[in-house]
Amino acid sequence: MEERYAIEVKDLVISYRNLKKTSIKQNLLRFKRRKAENFVAVKGISFYVREGEILGIIGKNGSGKSTTLNALAGIFSPDSGTIDLKGHSISLLSIGVGFQREMTGRENIMLSGMLLGFTEQQIKEKEQEIIDFAGLGKFIDMPVRTYSSGMHSKLAFSITAILETDIMLIDEVLSVGDQKFKKKSYNKMKSLISNKERTVVIVSHSLSTLEELCDTVMWMHEGEIKKIGDPKEVLAEYVEFMEQG
Repeated sequence: MEERYAIEVKDLVISYRNLKKTSIKQNLLRFKRRKAENFVAVKGISFYVREGEILGIIGKNGSGKSTTLNALAGIFSPDSGTIDLKGHSISLLSIGVGFQREMTGRENIMLSGMLLGFTEQQIKEKEQEIIDFAGLGKFIDMPVRTYSSGMHSKLAFSITAILETDIMLIDEVLSVGDQKFKKKSYNKMKSLISNKERTVVIVSHSLSTLEELCDTVMWMHEGEIKKIGDPKEVLAEYVEFMEQG
């Protein structure tokens, strides 16, 4: 049977332009003499994810993991290279992404759903299920700016988990929230990714999460792919490398 790819990334390069931290006045006075530093966060990486595959990405802070995930989600534009999602719908589950702070949780459910490409009717049909799963009580009708980070993560997870897309991108969200919700979200995630038609990319520092949930693990280091393959093998090498460092 022919392999079908859900995500294909070729020669991806993403860089940031950094100005050193100085005052606005200093920047204005010295602007002509100063050049912005170019920090290359992702250095020409290539990889693919098969349909129905669960890919985990690990690496120390600053390795380019979340930058890569945000590029897959369309939040960051590559300097060069290509990302081909093969026409699949995609959602990013990441704390702090996509909510309007002055809008209520209920209003943000509708907004988030529409940004994911769902119709108003489709979102309305799933709204109560999202609200029940999030378990925010009266806060669902209060502005998101009043939410704690834990409440924010509960709503974000619930929207992405209940409004299912072809590809789910997950950035460390399973580690946020109270213990009861962590367990509930972890079980829900296992249920979601057991669907062999759904493709998932998880960025995490949790070795146990990646080993248990993923088919493949990609280890990133300083913007490059150091190793990609069997989770146990890659994670063992990553741990050994980190212990030596």
